Amino acid sequence: MTARRAARRTAPAAAKAHWFILLACVLALAAALTVQGYMHHLAGAADDSRQAAGTPGPATAGAATAGPVTADSVPKAVSQGGPVVDSRGGTVRTARPADRTLALTFDDGPDPVWTPRILDVLRKHHVRATFFVLGSAAIEHPDLMRRIVQEGHEVGAHTLTHTELAGAPGWRRQLELQGAQQAITGTTGRVVSLLRPPYSSHNRAITDAGWQAMEAAADAGYLTVFSTLDSKDWQEPGVGEIEKRLSRPGNDGQVVLLHDGGGNREQTVAALDASLARLADGGYRVTTVGDAVGIASMREASAAEQAGGTRAASHELVVMVDGDTVFEPDTVRALVQPLADPMVGAVSGNTKVANRGGILGAWQHIEYVVGFNLDRRLFDVAECMPTVPGAIGAFRRDALLQLGGISDDTLAEDTDLTMSLCRAGWRVVYQDDARAWTEAPASLGALWRQRYRWCYGTLQAMWKHRGAVVQRGAAGKLGRRGLGYLLVLQVLLPLFAPVVDVFAVYGLIFLDPVRIAALWLAFLLVQFLMAAYAFRLDREPLRPLWTLPLQQFVYRQLMYLVVIQSVVTALTGVRLRWHRMERYGSLRVPPAGPGAAQAES
Repeated sequence: MTARRAARRTAPAAAKAHWFILLACVLALAAALTVQGYMHHLAGAADDSRQAAGTPGPATAGAATAGPVTADSVPKAVSQGGPVVDSRGGTVRTARPADRTLALTFDDGPDPVWTPRILDVLRKHHVRATFFVLGSAAIEHPDLMRRIVQEGHEVGAHTLTHTELAGAPGWRRQLELQGAQQAITGTTGRVVSLLRPPYSSHNRAITDAGWQAMEAAADAGYLTVFSTLDSKDWQEPGVGEIEKRLSRPGNDGQVVLLHDGGGNREQTVAALDASLARLADGGYRVTTVGDAVGIASMREASAAEQAGGTRAASHELVVMVDGDTVFEPDTVRALVQPLADPMVGAVSGNTKVANRGGILGAWQHIEYVVGFNLDRRLFDVAECMPTVPGAIGAFRRDALLQLGGISDDTLAEDTDLTMSLCRAGWRVVYQDDARAWTEAPASLGALWRQRYRWCYGTLQAMWKHRGAVVQRGAAGKLGRRGLGYLLVLQVLLPLFAPVVDVFAVYGLIFLDPVRIAALWLAFLLVQFLMAAYAFRLDREPLRPLWTLPLQQFVYRQLMYLVVIQSVVTALTGVRLRWHRMERYGSLRVPPAGPGAAQAES
């Protein structure tokens, strides 16, 4: 009776738990769709042909006109002044480029198709420009943001989601401006002060609502930039028509408006190439907005604006170590040697298990030597290193700043950072004589939590950097070699391995047990030879390898289950939290030195 009553009590509780999980999944999906819809408006940047709300003049289809449009509060110094408006501190000042100087600007990017082509044209003509970027696009294409800055161009904000600021409530304006700034800072390490409001045009079109939005932006530290020469490339009028509009700038200085996103910009690219050559022949100077009016519009983000022990570092080389890890006396010297090569952005060291006593410690010791360090040697040769472990790694500070520091997008921040470095063109190498001793989990529960986090974070990083598969150069090597290796050997193989084990048991019972056992022994022999080779490379004694056969029956199955649970967690959209690791007080460098068999708890 007691058992039946307990079962009756448990059943409703289990049902409630299932309903709770279902509700949580639905709410998570709804939240994700809400954020996705807000960030992208389901179609990205709207066509600039749409008239902004409150713009003086007859309304076009789609415009939001909720009453009479007035411009009574707009100062004449603004409506009749230059296209760069600074009303910070309560004083209104405007500026315009000098005579025969063109400030070249692009809106609505970065776009993965058109922005690179426009950058190529600008580089061909040795011209720098200003890119007013959408925060949502910057988040999706951080590599393009970094390229824009690296090639000497200027960046300004175009809001987070291409939202019209005139007439928007205060909370929405704040969200759009702060979101855009954080996206730019996170991808480039820069703070920007130039703003171009979406759907804006020239100074005389500013309304009372638009001026109110400009004053709010000025309170947030922004200068507003309008255009004086609109190419109207968003209309796609043809290459010849765009060229004609750009070829007659006159003697007055101009702020030229083009687009690198928001639609098909094939005509823009072609017209830009021809126009820059013609303008150079005509003696015009083409440059950025800041350079055209004599201001510095970008600066390095402070430590508070872009958190991380990266910007606080005072030297060019940064060595990172986990709290559960200690170095040998000569480790740092060995670790930084490869950074003498200016193409190397990061170096992975050799992580050793300190508390390798007992069978669980021996299994992890084998995994570190064979599964991690041997893999890193392979990745080093293939130039596709996916992970510099947090336990021991050296980085070039400039490379970290270029990436905007360490991201918290995934639970495997070390893998995410390393993949970002590879995609940015930096070499990542392995230094086997730079040794660190780390404290491994001493219980199955602690091991499960650690590997669950590692595996889930690696899946996150692989998904985040999936675009590397179709890229060229160092990014392509990471995508096709590194991510391919991880996908096959660390995701797909563990997912199907239990099926193989089931068929092996089936074969032992119902088929030829001698043949199946022979195949298994051959497989075990290959594993043993590979492990022995890895141990010799690491200058480790072979004694722990006696546990290798047992590892196949317990430890390997545990790792398979970790991968399966991580994949299921990722597919259901559940975000795994950070697991606190247990500490045992066993952390020390073995007194006998590197490779010592005495390393144990």
